[in-house]
Amino acid sequence: MTATTPTRDLGSPVTSAAVLPPLADQAERLIDLGVPEIAGLAADDLRAFAGRGSDGALLALHPDRAPASVLAPLLRRGDKPGFVVTDMPDVDRFAPTGVDVPDAPLYLVTGLDRGDHLANWSPEEALPELTAAGRTPLLITEGVHWVLQQPSALERNHCFMTIGSRLRKDNGAFDSRTPALWISNGTGRDGAERRNAPKVGWCWWGNRHTWLGFASATGREA
Repeated sequence: MTATTPTRDLGSPVTSAAVLPPLADQAERLIDLGVPEIAGLAADDLRAFAGRGSDGALLALHPDRAPASVLAPLLRRGDKPGFVVTDMPDVDRFAPTGVDVPDAPLYLVTGLDRGDHLANWSPEEALPELTAAGRTPLLITEGVHWVLQQPSALERNHCFMTIGSRLRKDNGAFDSRTPALWISNGTGRDGAERRNAPKVGWCWWGNRHTWLGFASATGREA
């Protein structure tokens, strides 16, 4: 890693804040997708929880209830379903790290932002920047929930990492892979049939990518 200051492509938008559907609509979206059954919850539990919250937030299920491997195939871009890359079979082992997640099956994520202004930063560089700004990086499951509710949050050349989820290896060190959501080009092991599909993948902790921001939030509320 060099010591040069990361730079942003000035042709890209500075940010992409969430414009989310009302919580009641988010609950119905998850119900239509069968998420309550996945999480072992009644549909009316989602409706009741959404009815107690304030619009503008993201309705999320705890990753222990609805893991990324189950949520990712529910994503759609056009007629293409989402998927997890083949070299990330351990995606559900990427756990909340350095973030406070409510100990509840359902919670709200507030103040979502895609973090376009951090494009061309590495995860290693972006994390302290987000922390200094009083923001918390998204979990991989929260990123999937966001795109389920607001598909336009995932754009070509403006996708995002979810570095609130990390994998600690058996020796205690962190895995260098860090999860991200982007759009497949249909190359390599993805397969041509997956071109333009939403994709859960990973990038190295120390690498920079001009097309990946760092999704974050202002907080989480049970």
